[in-house]
Amino acid sequence: MSDTLQNRATPDAATQLDIYRRMIRIERNDDLTRQQIRRGRITAPYYSARGQECIPSSISVLLNDDDKICTIYRGIHDMVAKDMPLRPLWAEICGRVDGTCKGKGGPMHLTHPETGVMVTTGIVGSSMPIANGFGWASLLDGTKQVTVAYFGDGASNIGAFHEALNLASVWKLPVIFVCQNNGFAEHTRYENGTSVDFIAKRAIGYGMPGYTVDGNDPLDVYAHAHAAIERARAGEGPTLLECKTFRFMGHVFGDNDAYMTKEEKAAAIEADPLPRFRQKLIDDGVATADELDALTAKIEAEVNDAIEYAMACEFPSDDELRRDVFAEEIAA
Repeated sequence: MSDTLQNRATPDAATQLDIYRRMIRIERNDDLTRQQIRRGRITAPYYSARGQECIPSSISVLLNDDDKICTIYRGIHDMVAKDMPLRPLWAEICGRVDGTCKGKGGPMHLTHPETGVMVTTGIVGSSMPIANGFGWASLLDGTKQVTVAYFGDGASNIGAFHEALNLASVWKLPVIFVCQNNGFAEHTRYENGTSVDFIAKRAIGYGMPGYTVDGNDPLDVYAHAHAAIERARAGEGPTLLECKTFRFMGHVFGDNDAYMTKEEKAAAIEADPLPRFRQKLIDDGVATADELDALTAKIEAEVNDAIEYAMACEFPSDDELRRDVFAEEIAA
């Protein structure tokens, strides 16, 4: 572990229910995405984040619409947690003209600035220097906006990680660096590719707080994210959060995940944070089982509506091939 967190914030009942809503929104969207691929209705590269639901859900509940996130190709759950509308998201996944990038980006290049989803990048680790750019803009504009840079454990070993953390600390940028450490960098086990036992330890080299967080515990993620966001809004600079979790699926859809042992995968699925948090909400009287079932059914209907909406949209025309490549002249 790195620094010890003081004055832990605790979400009230309404906030806990909102965290759960976002987690279910991610899980239903992920499950139905894989279903559509299996049925042959869509053909696209897909990087499931099943098992990682509570990380962006417990962070996004603390963010405003104008706060920004920069994420990676395994980042649709980050966008769904930020309440990105599902219809344009699905239209983009399906390559349709009504998608967020007019169907030309697909699931690896989604964006929706209206809800603060600024970029999805297919280049490992590049979410971090981009997030610094948005953080620098916030300082120049004098706003209290913060930017969250999501990335995986493998990205902590590339140059962009070290360069971004160093610059963010030097300039005291309002950026929260969130490593969703699921134990595997593509097909490489953590211990075979990373020299340090906890990524959060690297924060000390850049003069910022670093915390190793239980990424399967919404309350632990919330407490640490709350502290990091408050620090950023106060002008005190960045924080590194290493959220330890486990991804239930292989690196990409169709991967046989041979680098995972059957025992560790079974244990992780048995400890799935989603049903565990659901039971906590019931035990604490936050909601009844029937209320949570109704919430799940409502969200599933929302995802299915988005899928059918997307399937009914048109594909981009051939004219779009040369658009959005160079700036076009705008008549005065």
